[in-house]
Amino acid sequence: MLQESISSLVTNPNGIYADVTFGGGGHTAGLLSRINDGGSVIAFDRDLDAINGAFEDPRLTLLHNNFRYIENYAALYKVQFDGILADLGVSSHQFDTPERGFSFRYDAPLDMRMNEKGAITAADILNTREPEEIERILKVYGEVDGARRMASLIADARKAAPIRTSGDLDKAIEKMLPKGAEHKVLAKVYQALRIEVNGELRSLEKFLEGAARSLKEGGRLVVITYHSLEDRMVKNFIKCGNVEGIEEKDMYGRTIAPLEAVNRKPITPAESEIAANTRARSAKLRVAQRRAAV
Repeated sequence: MLQESISSLVTNPNGIYADVTFGGGGHTAGLLSRINDGGSVIAFDRDLDAINGAFEDPRLTLLHNNFRYIENYAALYKVQFDGILADLGVSSHQFDTPERGFSFRYDAPLDMRMNEKGAITAADILNTREPEEIERILKVYGEVDGARRMASLIADARKAAPIRTSGDLDKAIEKMLPKGAEHKVLAKVYQALRIEVNGELRSLEKFLEGAARSLKEGGRLVVITYHSLEDRMVKNFIKCGNVEGIEEKDMYGRTIAPLEAVNRKPITPAESEIAANTRARSAKLRVAQRRAAV
């Protein structure tokens, strides 16, 4: 949804924009193509591979950091953004590099760190956390059916030998992988571990709070999500100003929230895009703008 996200975001060709998930640079390049020489883009990524592989443009500033700190950098650079874009999916480079451990398609080390200097890996979690904690991760972050039984299987398997690779994990939980549909369960398991390793939901909450405070009045926020946990948080924040969806009203009965939705329903990818990239099938794009000060 490159064109949809860029066209929704850019309202001022001379504005200051942020792409907080640089990845392969596709969205940043799209932003740069829509702004003039007077505009600029600040791009974030916590994956050093993305930063090292980036292109150069005099209007582009690249930052190797987590997007949760956007408000800190807005203050550092003394800017208020005309638009902020976040594409929350794992990059194709991360998925397609076996040693990064993001995909169950390869028998590779269970790493999953978006920042390779991060403290813990997925293997660390599987081998050191209590079964009850592994159950919580699988249930809350992956919505895995039978999370307790799966955590028990993992605990039993690691008694014999550490779970170090995706092959080790697949073998440990093979009793719970339905024939012909193994990938559906594995996708949930890997999602849960990745979210825990990278603290993704907490980072998303901090990002949304900071982004709202870093936008100009009328500035746009565009967020692309890929699973229900993220989408619910974004939807709640736009509506209520918090990720829990707790609505507070002022003395006039108006909802107290810094943003307002631009599109009532999320934008979803066209069938042609899904056919070209099956990873896009679960994507939802939400657009909001900063309310006028009251």
